[in-house]
Amino acid sequence: MNPIVDRVMSTVAGQLGNPHGLLGKGVATFLNRGNRAMIEAAVAAAEVAAGESVADIGFGGGIGLTLLLDRVGTTGKVTGVELSRDMLVRARSQFFDQVSTGKLRVAEGSLTVLPLDIGSVDAVITCNTVYFEPALEEACVELARVLRSKGRLVVGIGDPDAMARMPFTKHGFRLRPVAEVVAAMEVAGLSVEQRELPMKPIPGHLLIGRPE
Repeated sequence: MNPIVDRVMSTVAGQLGNPHGLLGKGVATFLNRGNRAMIEAAVAAAEVAAGESVADIGFGGGIGLTLLLDRVGTTGKVTGVELSRDMLVRARSQFFDQVSTGKLRVAEGSLTVLPLDIGSVDAVITCNTVYFEPALEEACVELARVLRSKGRLVVGIGDPDAMARMPFTKHGFRLRPVAEVVAAMEVAGLSVEQRELPMKPIPGHLLIGRPE
């Protein structure tokens, strides 16, 4: 690969994993558009209902927060967790009213360190995030920890073979086989249902976990 192109792809990968700075603003818009279909499917698969307490881990541009807020209605609560401080600032501004009333909480955290109590949420979604987490089993245990007894965890990932053909994924992405992610969720005590998303250019997979 051309060294200049390689540097550009490395920058793209870094922004996708942690949007920040001036480029991060554009990446946030891109994430909302590019991830919308998967996030919409994840919210539906999580069977989010009015009045529930739910969370979006690694919410990026915030489209998942919008969809979850619509689902939980006036009596529910949404928590958004992000490691990007710029995306946290953006969300607090974008959702100022919901944050002010306590309907939405946005907090810094990661897949392995969630600012949520044990058994505190009915549903969790996290889309296109596990590529950036080296400790997959630890992350799945942490995600399972916060679920209530009848809770649902939905992990959305792009098809690893299709993603491997994208030039930016060579920089810091961990493209695990779907079966490996499923196994990590099962180790965390979840029964897992798999659904395929026929998206273009990268098909997706939804892994829906429920406490056993």
